[in-house]
Amino acid sequence: MELDREQWAALRANTPLSLTEADLAAVRGTTDPTSLEDVRDIYLPLSRLLNLYVGATQQRHAAVRAFLAEDARPSPFIIGVAGSVAVGKSTTARLLRSLLAQWPDHPDVELVSTDNFLNPNSVLESRGLMRRKGFPESYDRRALVRFVSEMKAGAERIDIPVYSHLAYDIVPGLTQTVSRPDILIVEGINVLQPAVPGRLAVADFFDFSIYVDAKVENIRGWYLDRFRELRRTAFADPRSYFHHMATNYDEGEALDFAANTWRTINEINLVENIIPTRGRATLVLYKGDQHRVQRVRLRKT
Repeated sequence: MELDREQWAALRANTPLSLTEADLAAVRGTTDPTSLEDVRDIYLPLSRLLNLYVGATQQRHAAVRAFLAEDARPSPFIIGVAGSVAVGKSTTARLLRSLLAQWPDHPDVELVSTDNFLNPNSVLESRGLMRRKGFPESYDRRALVRFVSEMKAGAERIDIPVYSHLAYDIVPGLTQTVSRPDILIVEGINVLQPAVPGRLAVADFFDFSIYVDAKVENIRGWYLDRFRELRRTAFADPRSYFHHMATNYDEGEALDFAANTWRTINEINLVENIIPTRGRATLVLYKGDQHRVQRVRLRKT
């Protein structure tokens, strides 16, 4: 079913808005204009819906454990969040982490980015894949599927690699520890990719999935806006992989580079690999020209 913004906002019911402007600023991505009004109208109803899903799943797990006479804790409820570079999926994932943790029955919510499962640059370079970074083949898909499947099987603790956007690479020796949360959010551009025949895909372990959608031309504009802001901020750091964009290029040259990167890498990945997975999502958030969600499509079964 499809609902416009007003219809969806009404489903918030009495779910309280506990986030402050400071809380929102802490989770909002670079140049992302998500407001407290957006949280109220879009993300609180979504938080309420997900809470219902989690509760129903926990009840089903409890019934199965009782049947099997098991005392083990339930496995995490796993949510996938997908969408293009620069569409706002990371902000969506961080917002949901904050909102879902405030429900009393599942306070422990973990967020993992699939960037952590990109192959290191040295591996990508050896395979000729640096210009395909972010495409499905640039990830260690076996490690990602193994992580999610072990979480679903009830692993108590798993250490995973950490990706640095500043270094534009996996950080050697650094890990993120995930300790059996109530809810695990897995965010990434390709998380809804179908499985290779004969194998499992990470999406096979999702209890709920979200796709953040917008017109390609709008995402392109948001990508360039973000690049312009990063050039002024993060790229100015000498440790940044893209520091040369802030020091050796004028703004016009830098934006030409960004536009070419979008056209030859990100847009191709979006059209060929990401958009085709949209129909696999449980829920789609459609964003309009101003980065605001205008419509929501929910698969009821």
